[in-house]
Formats: sequence, C-alpha cells, structure tokens
Amino acid sequence: MKQAITPTPAEVTRVLRGMRKALASEKLPSVSEIARQNHDPYRILVSTLISLRTRDEVTEAASERLFALAATVDELAELDLRRIERAIYPAGFYRTKARTLRDIARRLRDENGGRVPDSMDGLLALKGVGRKTAALVVSLGWGKPAICVDTHVHRIANRLGWVRTRTPDATEAALMRLVPRRWWIAVNEIWVGYGQRVCTPLSPRCSVCAMAADCARVGVVRTR
Repeated sequence: MKQAITPTPAEVTRVLRGMRKALASEKLPSVSEIARQNHDPYRILVSTLISLRTRDEVTEAASERLFALAATVDELAELDLRRIERAIYPAGFYRTKARTLRDIARRLRDENGGRVPDSMDGLLALKGVGRKTAALVVSLGWGKPAICVDTHVHRIANRLGWVRTRTPDATEAALMRLVPRRWWIAVNEIWVGYGQRVCTPLSPRCSVCAMAADCARVGVVRTR
C-alpha cells in the first residue's frame, strides 16, 4: 500500500472550502438539514438512527412523523412499538430501528433523566449506537468537535490520497490528525453532499469536480 499524501492544514482548508462552495446551492444531507432547523440532541440521535441505510428524503419525512408523535425522550419511551414502526416506515429495517429507538429512549429516561449524552463514550454505551451516530450527535447536537466518518467520508479521504485506511474507524483517527479542529464538524456535511453529487462511488464526476487538481484519484478506474 502506497504512503498517504500529507496535506498541510492550509491545503485541507482550501479543499474543504472549495467543496463547500461547490455545494452552496444544494440541499444539506438529511441529518444536517434537521440539525439546522433544531440543534436538539434528541432529534439528531433519532434522525441519525433512522437514516442508516435509508435515503435522505425518506429519513426527513420519517423523522418528522415520529417527532409529531414523540417530541421528547420520555414521549418516545412510552410510545407503542407499532406506532413507531408505522411512523418511520419505509426506512430501511424499520422494525429493528423502531425497537432500538424505544429501547434507547427507555434507557435514557430510566438511567439518565431523559438526557442524551454529550460524549462519545456515553453515546456508544447505548445499544444500537455506533461511532457514526455518536459523532453526529456530539457534533451537530452538542456543538463539540467530532469527525463523523460514513461511507462517503471514508471513500473521499482515501480517494484524495490523504489517508490509506481500510476501516471508517481508522479513517476517523487519521483525519483527526490531518484536519484542523475548526473543520471537524463540517467534514461530514461537506463530504456527504459531495459524495452524493460529485465524488460518487462508481464513475465519479471528475470533469466537474471543483477540486480535481488536488485529488490523487486513488482507486478510481472510470470517471465522467
């Protein structure tokens, strides 16, 4: 495996600014959109769990239906499981997610006074919460620096050549060393949007990429 390129903080900032500018007229990813409307950690946690393996438009609609029924942790803890399922359908694995959501709400109600944890460790202690979800809640819900690495962030970081990692956890650790702390929260929002529209998994749109000259195109076989 070739050694990763190590960009300077100024180079990282320039690339992230360029990508954000290219997305200026685009809608934010679903959880970021929900967070912009209301920085409630409860809403960020719920919508992120619903979003897993689910399209953005489905996530937003399902989240709003559920929030109309349960605006707080306590209300979600008391909600009938079938009503949760109906509210979040057709999100992927909606039955499993419904049970996870209610179980988490009951644990938070019974053990944490209904408060969503503000730390990675506290969130990861909740069954069904992984690092991606925890990082989004910490960053978007509590405003604390954290880098959320999903499939888009993992792919783009490796494609740029900035990291040579095989897992999202390794990518997170590498980006925390490379990316200036003031950009940690923004990385996910920028790269998810860019990964959905430009730097797609197969045949990325390199011909219209604002930062093509800065990309090593690692692993790219075919482009548009």
